Amino acid sequence: MPAFEFNRALVQKYDRPGPRYTSYPTAPQFHPAFALDDYLQAVQASNQAPMAKPLSAYIHIPFCQSLCYYCACNKIITGKTHRAAEYLGYLKREIALQGALFERSRKLTQLHLGGGTPTYLSNAQLAELMDCLHQAFNLDDSDEHEFSIEVDPRTVSTGQIQMLRGLGFNRLSFGVQDFDADVQAAVNRRQSEAQIYALVAAARHARFKSISVDLIYGLPLQTVQSFDVTLEKIIALRPDRIAAYSYAHLPEQVRAQRMIRREDMPPPERKLELLELTIQRLTEAGYVYIGMDHFALPDDELALARAKGTLQRNFQGYSTHADCDLIGLGVSAIGKVGDSYSQSVKLLSQYYARLDQGLLPIQRGYRLNADDLLRREVINQLMCHGRVDFATFEAAHGIRFNDYFAEALEQLAEQVDDQLLALDRHALQLLPQGHLMMRNTAMAFDAYLGGGRKGQFSRTV
Repeated sequence: MPAFEFNRALVQKYDRPGPRYTSYPTAPQFHPAFALDDYLQAVQASNQAPMAKPLSAYIHIPFCQSLCYYCACNKIITGKTHRAAEYLGYLKREIALQGALFERSRKLTQLHLGGGTPTYLSNAQLAELMDCLHQAFNLDDSDEHEFSIEVDPRTVSTGQIQMLRGLGFNRLSFGVQDFDADVQAAVNRRQSEAQIYALVAAARHARFKSISVDLIYGLPLQTVQSFDVTLEKIIALRPDRIAAYSYAHLPEQVRAQRMIRREDMPPPERKLELLELTIQRLTEAGYVYIGMDHFALPDDELALARAKGTLQRNFQGYSTHADCDLIGLGVSAIGKVGDSYSQSVKLLSQYYARLDQGLLPIQRGYRLNADDLLRREVINQLMCHGRVDFATFEAAHGIRFNDYFAEALEQLAEQVDDQLLALDRHALQLLPQGHLMMRNTAMAFDAYLGGGRKGQFSRTV
């Protein structure tokens, strides 16, 4: 992978709202006219495809014990653990309904539990959930599968880490965010270094194939000095992967963020300093920049896939596995089956009501047309590999790339002038200082960004 560079002036210039492109078209294009019948048709077509894809599942567990003030996820804050038991009962109904739709010959090779807090579920409940999945689907029981779970370090013990490995999970993601006590207090997420270190050691002892740590820069009270200490401690931990996310402070849209004091927020220039520091420290420590916010050790599967040109991107971010049909399970979960996206209802009461009627809780979705499929492929190639070879798309789609995307290529002229990318008649290639702005480059190929939609997204850097 070519090296990449941090140019603060260019980062500041191109830091504007834009999609993260975990899907194309993005979620604002989903609509309620796409209903259950459309989803069932998509599943049937997917089953009948000459080369049926393997399956992937995302399961949303919405519950949290306490509120992290920065969090914009769909979550339910409650100490009433019986609510998780009720939710699990309905979730098992949905799993059974979905499992009956897909050919049993199709192997489920990917699984991701997200939240909320997946480890809000007890050991017994997680075992019950995995047993239900085994009954409903043809789960890949080899350790070549990619079964991951997000872990709040405040909710698990070292013994539970071993239990998760025994259930088949082979990838863990720990939410750290920041080690600084003042920052933790400002966002209401207090956790000790000792907890993190002990859990990572337990995960290594249990032989997890990949251990990831999440950080957030731009949080209240963060300074370059304080975050440098956090980065030093994370580097000492040596996780396989590090995701360093930019905090989007949108208190007018996210109620929880109103709990953060305005005077504690760092100025915009500090956020750029924190980003520059993060890139410098992680790359000097030997981490490879994968794309977007993700870094990995050179021998990690993500880095190897990036080098081999086999890296994939889906709703969970970057992946090493082949493109799968993704089944969304749980309240607000998003799926991708065939040439369609679907999303479940966002309210728990609606989720329960639909399942009480014996219906899947799908509320909206989108069926991709030929233009969507072409643009999705271009954007994925750019986001995963930093290069788009025009001849590949001309042969696969019967187009002349420079004619079909004339408007998009014209929009990229400024980025070419700023040396973010190289562009000729045959290919588009991100240059070293353009990798951080790959979302901006992808936006040129997005057919839906008119009408002020850019303001609905997080900033691109």
